[in-house]
Amino acid sequence: MNFSLYIAKRYIFSSSKNNAINIINRIASMGIIVGAMALFVVLSVFSGLKVFSLSFSNDIDPDLKISSTLGKSFLISPTQETQIKNIGGIASYSKIIEERVLFTFDGKQEVTYLKGVDANYNKVNAIKKTLYNGEWLQPDTYEVVAGYGIATAFSMGLLDYNNSLEVLVPKPGKGAIENPEDAFNKVTVIPVGIYAISEDLDSKYVFADLGLAQELLEYKPNQISGIELKMKKDANETVVSNSLQTIFDNKITVKNRAQLNESLYKMLNTENLAVYLIFTLVIVIALFNLIGALIMMILDKKGNLKTLLNLGTEIKDLRKIFLLQGTLLSVFGGIIGLLLGIAIVLLQQHFELIMITPTLAYPVIFSIENVLIVLATIVTLGFIASLIASSRVSKKLLD
Repeated sequence: MNFSLYIAKRYIFSSSKNNAINIINRIASMGIIVGAMALFVVLSVFSGLKVFSLSFSNDIDPDLKISSTLGKSFLISPTQETQIKNIGGIASYSKIIEERVLFTFDGKQEVTYLKGVDANYNKVNAIKKTLYNGEWLQPDTYEVVAGYGIATAFSMGLLDYNNSLEVLVPKPGKGAIENPEDAFNKVTVIPVGIYAISEDLDSKYVFADLGLAQELLEYKPNQISGIELKMKKDANETVVSNSLQTIFDNKITVKNRAQLNESLYKMLNTENLAVYLIFTLVIVIALFNLIGALIMMILDKKGNLKTLLNLGTEIKDLRKIFLLQGTLLSVFGGIIGLLLGIAIVLLQQHFELIMITPTLAYPVIFSIENVLIVLATIVTLGFIASLIASSRVSKKLLD
């Protein structure tokens, strides 16, 4: 079909004197505009909440983490450390030990993780900026940094010399325990700092020096439970992981930040999908009005269609008129709604119009990915709706 004739036919059929059809057209357009705007705003809000939620774990999780596949700990030689330093994509690394231990303070007890870290830990993780009170521990000391949740559970302050914070770890070995006093390795530590990240993480770790953790667990000087690494910005994660596996003869597990928080990422992605489907349903409902408007227009222009059919226009070309009209209507409505949604998101980003707390604005993130998702959704659903409506044009209808 000639393109100019196609546009002319579209123009003829898009104009209608039927008030009912015009009203339904406007309702359909408004529904698409509101649906597209709501979908984009909600996706942007959820993107902001996702980044906000992950920011807590990002303060304490490395880019990559090495753990043993054969047990709780492994040995690292000076040669292996040199090889790790020579990997181009690694900015810094820190040797760690993690173990669940018993803490006692002023008659109270709590079982949580003792995390022994070396002097390089601050280069790998931004843990210092999470300090709520006090300061970070010094190497080769009996100082510890506890979470806000643990400090609250113990009613514990800093540098409290009247009450001792003790760490108890079962001694390794076999056989029956004859004397309970000899069953544990016990060390008195000094809290010098309190960190605050999130409710879960604040009750999970107590940070101590790597040497202290090795002493409690009776580890060798080169025995650790993991290595945390910070990668350079241009580093290839796959290349770095393969290099690490080669250094340790494939006896380690290498996990990135997403894999370390697999359950959190899965939950956030599931919620994101659920929100997307719910608001896509709003658009689908709006497109029912579009289908109705197109069908009513087909019936209203039945005589004109019959004339064009008698002039030799094929049924498939008549259908294309309404297919194009419906698709363009949904696309233009989607673009208008998207522009309104972008304006709302940018206003919230720059002026913080809606607040969660007096000091925390509702997080939103403008991303091209969300723009493309909304456009793809509107175009796809609009095309399907127009295709359904245009399929009503048939020889049987025009006979």
